[in-house]
Amino acid sequence: MNEDDVMNQDRAQRMFESLDNPIWFALTTEHRTLARSHGRARRYPPDVSPLAALLHPTNDAFADLRQLVSPGEHVALFTANALDVPSEWQVDRSRWIDQMICEVSLVPPPVVPLSLGTTDVPEMLELTAATEPGPFLPKTIQMGSYFGIRASDGRLVAMAGERLQTTAFTEISAVCTHPEFRGLGYARTLTTFAAARILAAGKIPFLHVKSENGAKVVYQEIGLRVRAAIYLTVIYLR
Repeated sequence: MNEDDVMNQDRAQRMFESLDNPIWFALTTEHRTLARSHGRARRYPPDVSPLAALLHPTNDAFADLRQLVSPGEHVALFTANALDVPSEWQVDRSRWIDQMICEVSLVPPPVVPLSLGTTDVPEMLELTAATEPGPFLPKTIQMGSYFGIRASDGRLVAMAGERLQTTAFTEISAVCTHPEFRGLGYARTLTTFAAARILAAGKIPFLHVKSENGAKVVYQEIGLRVRAAIYLTVIYLR
């Protein structure tokens, strides 16, 4: 292996290591205009997302985060290891989840989902409230592009979109289908469409899923693989 190959391999390794702290890298690159920052802490505006991040999980960084969070307000962090949370914070819930990435070429699905915009947000909020795919707030749509499928009566019955974005990666999120319309392949269609679109833009799609979630099998069939376990911690100030 020559020197150029070694350097390229090192760059690739550092690029993938950024996924160990994806919220931080999103808020310091593609989403920096959305970032609320203080020292070694970053977060999204409360009406966009509860996601927050620390440069390193030190007591000083948690003190910086405290300047960005109101008492009782919940924020969620993704880290490579379980967090040792200072005593002024209360852990609401924490667990390991799977981080999956897609590095294979995908053929877009034959059905092109509809692009969703701000006028669709009330329906998007209603759908995510019924399906609970993860936090979706009135301004979450600012994080990326969202797409949906409507029933014959015009109802929004399935959707997926983009959440965390860095220079190299884009996260697929809010994949959900109304209970009345499950089993029709809508999640597969939307995830494949979103992943193919991200790959066409020159980035690598990734997503987070609970290990026990049945959707994980669908994601694997599409072409995603588990890259790493990521620790989700939801905390609030006492």
